[in-house]
Order: sequence, then C-alpha cells, then structure tokens
Amino acid sequence: MTYNLHILIRFELEPQLIDGDLPVEDLPAAWNSLYRQYLGIEAPSAADGVLQDIHWSFGAFGYFPTYTLGNLYAAQFFEAAERDLGPLEPQFADGAFEPLLNWLRENVHRHGQCYSAAQLIERVSGGPLTHTPLMNYLKRRFGPLYGLK
Repeated sequence: MTYNLHILIRFELEPQLIDGDLPVEDLPAAWNSLYRQYLGIEAPSAADGVLQDIHWSFGAFGYFPTYTLGNLYAAQFFEAAERDLGPLEPQFADGAFEPLLNWLRENVHRHGQCYSAAQLIERVSGGPLTHTPLMNYLKRRFGPLYGLK
C-alpha cells in the first residue's frame, strides 16, 4: 500500500542529488527523514532503506515515477474491464483469467503504439488518467485491515 510513497520519496530526492543540493553522504539521513515524515517509520539500516533498490548505485535516475504511472493505468484499466466483464476477483478465484486476457487483447494490446497513453486510457476507460481508480482499489483492498470505509 505504501509503494507509491516509496516512489514519491525517491522522486523527491533524485533532483536534489542530480542538482548537487543533496550530497550523497547525506542521502541516508534525507531518506530516513522523509520516511519518518510520510510513513512514520525509519529503516533499521541503509540496506533496508535508501540502498534497498539497486537503481541509484548504477546511475539509473529519472524513471521511478513511471512505476506509479503504471499503477494508475493498471487500476483504471482494471476498473474499465470490470465494467465490461463484471467483478474479476471471483473469476480469478475460479481460475478464469481468459476473459480478462481477451478483454486486454481487444481493448489494449491490439492497438500497439497507435495511440498515446493518454489517448488509450481515454478510449478504454472513457476518461483521462486519474488517481480515483487506484485509490478505490487501495481502499477496497486495505480499508478493512485499517478500519477504513
């Protein structure tokens, strides 16, 4: 549930590293500070915190936000698929993945790169990309665990 906050933290720290505003030696403290601020936790070690991903160690910068974008698109596609196919989780519980696969092939895969991501999500879901389907999913999935409605 907190994965997108993890990405946000990386996204906030990356420009500071690249611009030189955040020296590498200060990165673990900055990481822990944001984790305390956003999640109320501190990693027990750098290996479990700032170094848990290998990306920065080999210079891979600038694409962490695409993971959150993928989560947003996936949730919105899933919601659109459920509008057409009915509730999917009971189908999955019965081992019926083919309806969703066929739906994805028809509505998403067959278009390849004929449309931009913004055009495709609008064609498939009926509206522009929004956070609402992801938030709905997180509330549905984790709300009972945390006593949320």
